[in-house]
Amino acid sequence: MRTLLLFFILTISIQIANAQAYRNLLSRNYSYDTIKKYVVKDQSWVPYPGYNSREEWGKIPQNLREAYIEEGKGYLEYGWKYIPVSHYLEFTKSGSRTIMEEPYRENIQAFEALVLAELMEGKGRFLKDIINGIFYYSEQTYWGNSAHLSLQRAGAGLPDVLEPTIDLGVGKVAANLAWTHHFLEEEINKVNPLILKRLRFEIDKKVLKPYYTRNDFGWMGYTNESVNNWNPWCNYNALNCILLMENDSITRSVNVQKSMLSVDEFMNYYKDDGGCEEGPSYWSHAGGKLFDYLELLYKGSKGKIDIYNEELVQNIGTYIYKAYINGEYFVNFADASAKLKSRPGTIYRYGKRINDSIMTGFGAFLAQKQNFGESTFKGKIELALDDLFNLAEIKNAKAMEPLLTDFCLPDTQIMAAREQEENHNGFYFAAKGGHNAESHNHNDVGTFILYYNGKPALIDVGVDTYTAKTFGKDRYSIWTMQSGYHNLPTINGMDQKDGLEYKAKNSSYKAEKDKVYYSLDISGAYPKEAKVEQWQRSYTLLRGGKFEISDSYSLLENTGDTQLNLMAALEPKILKPGLLRLGQRKGGLSLKYDPEILQATVENITIETDSKLYTTWGEKLYRIRFQVLGNKTVQDLNITVQPEI
Repeated sequence: MRTLLLFFILTISIQIANAQAYRNLLSRNYSYDTIKKYVVKDQSWVPYPGYNSREEWGKIPQNLREAYIEEGKGYLEYGWKYIPVSHYLEFTKSGSRTIMEEPYRENIQAFEALVLAELMEGKGRFLKDIINGIFYYSEQTYWGNSAHLSLQRAGAGLPDVLEPTIDLGVGKVAANLAWTHHFLEEEINKVNPLILKRLRFEIDKKVLKPYYTRNDFGWMGYTNESVNNWNPWCNYNALNCILLMENDSITRSVNVQKSMLSVDEFMNYYKDDGGCEEGPSYWSHAGGKLFDYLELLYKGSKGKIDIYNEELVQNIGTYIYKAYINGEYFVNFADASAKLKSRPGTIYRYGKRINDSIMTGFGAFLAQKQNFGESTFKGKIELALDDLFNLAEIKNAKAMEPLLTDFCLPDTQIMAAREQEENHNGFYFAAKGGHNAESHNHNDVGTFILYYNGKPALIDVGVDTYTAKTFGKDRYSIWTMQSGYHNLPTINGMDQKDGLEYKAKNSSYKAEKDKVYYSLDISGAYPKEAKVEQWQRSYTLLRGGKFEISDSYSLLENTGDTQLNLMAALEPKILKPGLLRLGQRKGGLSLKYDPEILQATVENITIETDSKLYTTWGEKLYRIRFQVLGNKTVQDLNITVQPEI
């Protein structure tokens, strides 16, 4: 093992030397010797009270302690759900993940509830079921999701016991077990020391050894693949296991550094402006998980490893309040949902670390809106404890809704503006440029969303329930991924293509007191078959009650098959040629256009009740298609949106 460790120290040194052109905010600032010196070698870094510190646990509000105990009681004599072979294979047969994931999630919820209930009560009542859960997981071949088995060389289908792989689920289960070991080691050993001996063996086999010995998991960032939220998420879970379970100081230090190098790859991938390509509903798993990881490093080194003063880390954090629109609505592009309940505790604590009062205020605001602390905190054991032990501070903090007048992330190419300063009234719009190989990409270069009085009007639909197809070779056959179902043109019968080369150019942003303007050439996002030389898409918000969509194009040929597409949450009604209404007359919007140039039609899109989209949009959406009339190869098109009078 020592020879292997020396090899990895050498490998890591080479990686550092070869990556000097990148930011490397962690590895540049903290050498192996520094890590070895400052990372705490025992469990004294843990910020939560020990199991037997009953006075400290008693400081948690009584209503919450009782609620956790009540939840745990619901899982006494729990029958751990067996996941048969057929459930795993269903993913390769139909693409469905649900049949495997439903019992999988229920087992995780049961285990977390039992452990938290025992921590709250401290009387041993839940130990038998916790031990049964440990034995259940010890006997299980694989702790992850059927959808993620493509990580193994055998491919999707069944887990290969000879090749343990680390996905989001494996890491989550392992971290929960590691924290259970930390809190309940003494109590479980009283029952039988072989229980935790087996647990340690399984964590070592399923997580620590694969993490220590492999560099080829794509989420690690070493294989020239683009990294996404998996990187900080998986590294965070692994770091929990390293800090809690690894007793050898050299092994611990080497692999803490390995995790830092990997997370550097995640931060290196980010643009300077900190924008989250995956959208705000993924921020909790990307920027939020980066915070969880950095905070664990901070705790595990007793504050000696700290990069919260870095501008990029601050920008990654503040993205979440920049993307806020109103209520549960956020600026959504790619696979992100338009509605989400973000994590108040994470946002508050992130804001506190980077000394950003808007972010802490937003966390406190969300805490108020979500009745933070009036019911139990769900999810991983240690994250629930973070919320519990910071509850009083967050609830007593000054709440502030972040109604930014406008912002632009020039590197990520996302902007937004609202009509009225610090107010939900009037128009709010957001638009994006970028390219069509972004993480969780949709073919959506140049699209926009438009809200009125805090409610969605012209929208980005988001993504439906995940299946094998969602992340497979047929991803862009799914309608929600296609540019024709975004607020974009179809040019000469062609929609945008996926790939890094399909991107925006010549973007321009200008924000003034009375007007906000955003413009970009989206012609490069279309294939050559579209025969488009230039397509300048422009958006203008006139702060006085008007929003304009303008297109100026130059085509090599006009085949007569060009349309402007708009996706609507409000029901459209064509009142007459040149005038269309969204929603009811009172509180609705009118769309005005030149009927000599554009001809409108409306398509109804029915959303199934079991669809992920249904929870956001309800049973129906609409696509408005403006057919471009005539055969001009150079032309200007304009649509004006105004409130109904």
